[in-house]
Amino acid sequence: MLSGAAALQRLTRGLLLRPRRPLRGVSSPVCGLHFPALQLHTTKSTMKFSQEDFEKAREQLKLLKTDPGNQVKLNIYALFKQATEGPCKAPKPGMLDFVKKAKWDAWQSLGNLPQDSARQKYIELVSSLVAAESSQVEATPPGSKAAYETLEVSTKDNITKIVLNRPKVKNAISKKMYDEIIEALEEAAKDDSVITVFTGNGDYYCSGNDLNNFTNLPANGLEEMAKNSAEMLKDFVDHFIDFPKPLIAVVNGPAVGIAVTLLGLFDVVYATDRATFHTPFSKLGQSPEGCSSYTFPKIMGASKATEMLLFNKKLTAAEACSQGLVTEVFPDQVFQKEVWARLKAYASLPKNSLAVSKQLMRSMEKEKLHEVNSQECECLKGRWLSDECMNAIMSFFQKSKL
Repeated sequence: MLSGAAALQRLTRGLLLRPRRPLRGVSSPVCGLHFPALQLHTTKSTMKFSQEDFEKAREQLKLLKTDPGNQVKLNIYALFKQATEGPCKAPKPGMLDFVKKAKWDAWQSLGNLPQDSARQKYIELVSSLVAAESSQVEATPPGSKAAYETLEVSTKDNITKIVLNRPKVKNAISKKMYDEIIEALEEAAKDDSVITVFTGNGDYYCSGNDLNNFTNLPANGLEEMAKNSAEMLKDFVDHFIDFPKPLIAVVNGPAVGIAVTLLGLFDVVYATDRATFHTPFSKLGQSPEGCSSYTFPKIMGASKATEMLLFNKKLTAAEACSQGLVTEVFPDQVFQKEVWARLKAYASLPKNSLAVSKQLMRSMEKEKLHEVNSQECECLKGRWLSDECMNAIMSFFQKSKL
């Protein structure tokens, strides 16, 4: 499970959006729709900001619903520290403490910026975030399901569409998205739709697991994190194994990690010709998941599966199609039009007939798939506790944090 997402997203202990321990000056977002722009005290000659404006900015920051990105959050942190404490005089953290090091670097970069200037920049930055979010609020489209933070879910023309909706981080799967996908699958299994479709918002289908999931350590440390993550992953994959209706992936761009391995559990996979399929587990000291250790050799043969799952080979859409992982590839310029016309035709078929036929095809292997899923998750739990995995993840953040 991988992530090409921007570095330092949702890192531990306060810098990133962590509800239980918010950073001073940077608070976790809560759901909200409309945010009034800050009313600032100004003069005609020059804009001046009072302490009251500064406190208002802090309160407005708590209401942001959209994650502004890691670099912006580092800037907010640094400006807050500079405004309240002055230039950085804290000792430089060690290189391996990448969370504190990133925060220290951001604060240190402000040099001798006066506290008044830092306060002004903090207010201006928060105000711009609030204004930008307010302008992006749209009405819920017809057919949309209950609100999700990381997904767009709607039902139309007998099709439930689940859209991975974190385009700023290439639709990397956060813990929140894991939970919401499970919820969306449970709803889709019970609704009146005939088929269920997964796709991504933006240029990527999905960049895999958000590696920042590994940095939100619980109180009992790595062992509890590994245990909880393995249980979550097992439950997540089980929902794909047990899903009762035809499940179709519309791969609108590059796919990485678990976004690829899960495709072996889909009934049909359509891809644009610019999609790629990459499972570089060994680069991060990890091992396959999503039942791919069983489905990939069965779909494409042992040697081709080995190239992908062990040796990190990235497949083009055409290669993935020739090896059986993808059903059909379409030119990007006509991809959406042709695929959705076909999906609408599928959705007009008798609902119960499709469901019964799928269950006949899946029933012979369902027990085996659950067994494989359990074994893979148990193996991953050990991998996550290994020095190889921890060192690889730390190296990833060190390379991409700035």
